Amino acid sequence: MGMQKKYSGRLFITEILMALVALLFLVPFYFLFANSVKPFGDIMTNSASWPAVFQWENYTKAWELTRFPEAFANSFGITLVSVVLMALFAAMGAYQMVRSDTTFNKVLFFLFVAAMVIPFQSIMIPLLKVINVLGVNNSRTGLILTYLGLGAPMSVFLFHGFVKSIPLEIEEAATVDGCTRITVFFRVVLPMLKPMLMTVIILNCLWVWNDYLLPSLILQKPEMRTIPLATYAFFGQYTKQWDIALPALVLGITPVIIFFLLLQRYIVEGIAAGSVKG
Repeated sequence: MGMQKKYSGRLFITEILMALVALLFLVPFYFLFANSVKPFGDIMTNSASWPAVFQWENYTKAWELTRFPEAFANSFGITLVSVVLMALFAAMGAYQMVRSDTTFNKVLFFLFVAAMVIPFQSIMIPLLKVINVLGVNNSRTGLILTYLGLGAPMSVFLFHGFVKSIPLEIEEAATVDGCTRITVFFRVVLPMLKPMLMTVIILNCLWVWNDYLLPSLILQKPEMRTIPLATYAFFGQYTKQWDIALPALVLGITPVIIFFLLLQRYIVEGIAAGSVKG
C-alpha cells in the first residue's frame, strides 16, 4: 500500500481560504435573491438585510411586465441555433485544418487565432453596416449570423487542439472499411470530440444567453427582445424599478445556472484533454 499524504495545517488553511473566496463570489447572488423578494422601500433603505417578509408578488409582476415567456422563447431559440451551428461548423473547420496540413490552412488558423484578440468595439460600426447591407438587421437571423462570426475563433481554437489528440490510425481504419471523409467525421471523430464539444457548447451558451450588447444593436422590435433586453426596460433615466428588475434577473439567470451546474464537469474534461497532443 502506498503511503497516504498527511493532512497538513497548510492544506487546512488553504481550504479555508478557498472556502472564503467562494463565499465572497456568492455574495452578489445573496443580494440579488434577498432583494428580489422585498418591497421597493426596503431595498432602498436596507439592501443587505434578509427579507422580513417575502413578497413573491414581485416575481408575478416581473413575469407579466417583461412578457417573460416571449423573452424566454427568443433567448432560447437564438441561443440554441447559434450554439449548435457554432459548435458544428467550428468542429468541422478545425478538423479540416488539422488533417489537411497545408499552408492555406495554417494561415487560416493563424487568422482565427488573431481574431480572438481584436476588440469588438473596433469592429462594431463596420459590422452593423455589413448587417444593414445584407438586409438582416432587426432580425433573429442577423443576430445568429453575428454570433457565428464572433464565436468561431475561440471555438475553432479549442477544437483544433483537441483534434490533434485523436489518433489518425482510427480514421484510417474507418476509411479502409469503406467510410467517406464525411462519414469518418460524423461517425468516428465527432463522438470522440464529445468532451470539447460540451465545453464549447457550455461556454457559448453562457455568452449568448447573457449577452446584452449585440441584441441591443441588432434587435429593435419589442417582440424580439431577449431576456437581458426585457430586463433593461426597467432601468430608465430617472427611475430604476429594482423591485421588478431583480426578480426578472433571477428568472433570467436561473435556466443558464441550472444548465451550467449540470454540465460543468465537461469544461475541465474538455480543456484537460485538449491540452494533450497526440
